[in-house]
Amino acid sequence: MSDKPSVTVLGTGIMGAAMARNLCRAGLDVRAWNRTREKAEPLAADGARVTDTPAEAVEGADVVLTMLYDGNTVLDVMREAVPALRPGMVWAQCTTAGIELVSDLAAFAGEHGLVFYDAPVLGTRQPAEAGQLTVLAAGPEEGRETVAPVFDAVGAKTVWTGNDGGAGSASRLKLVANSWVLAATAAAGEVLALSQALGVDPQDFFDLIQGGPLDMAYLRAKTALLLDGKLSPASFAVATAEKDARLIVQAGERGGVRLDVAVATAERLARAAAQGHADEDMAAAYFASFDASEQGA
Repeated sequence: MSDKPSVTVLGTGIMGAAMARNLCRAGLDVRAWNRTREKAEPLAADGARVTDTPAEAVEGADVVLTMLYDGNTVLDVMREAVPALRPGMVWAQCTTAGIELVSDLAAFAGEHGLVFYDAPVLGTRQPAEAGQLTVLAAGPEEGRETVAPVFDAVGAKTVWTGNDGGAGSASRLKLVANSWVLAATAAAGEVLALSQALGVDPQDFFDLIQGGPLDMAYLRAKTALLLDGKLSPASFAVATAEKDARLIVQAGERGGVRLDVAVATAERLARAAAQGHADEDMAAAYFASFDASEQGA
């Protein structure tokens, strides 16, 4: 293997495509696959080789990076890649899969001799496109020199949480972080909805908290998407956010704690999706405050 490993990206949606582009820009040999090939084809202009099957994509790769919808999808796709997997191949599993499936993913890696890294990322479309994600990673030290150029290409920093990817320490931290992100997003939408209901100009609220401990850039960013009508293209889609919210709820139940805000957020996201906002930015959870027939911001 050269100093720059060859990398296969399985899944080229919002995040996977951006990560693949940054891998190409870093000078790595990149192959890309997506179930809907049309979503992967633009990566050819960046230097990636687009393939028809997962097995074709992983053939001869040093590192396989998965960025798919959920853990079950990851398992399905990796099973399709089995004919071309080889012992010693590094697998960086970046999909937010939750903690219940991490052990299954690690077991699959063990069955095929793969070096497994639990490596979800923090960040949405813009930091992904800029190569400024934060990689949360857990996995053996002896394979890190292979995967480090990959993490460096897609992220601004890598936070190591442990030496055993199968223990899920990186995925656990990701769910804790996402619980805050989703709660803040839901609250931002409700602030606008309540302002509308009470006839309050949202700007009066923003002026009230400006510069104080209640102010936050994230609140302003998410409300701006709504007020400016810029929910597409999504940085983090409603449907994906709902999936993550339900993973958080399941993790809480598994740990014996009630997460009422996460439960409510999952339901808000589900209502917004049912109203036709599934592919819009998760800020569109705002619309769940209204009947489908009502107008939003």
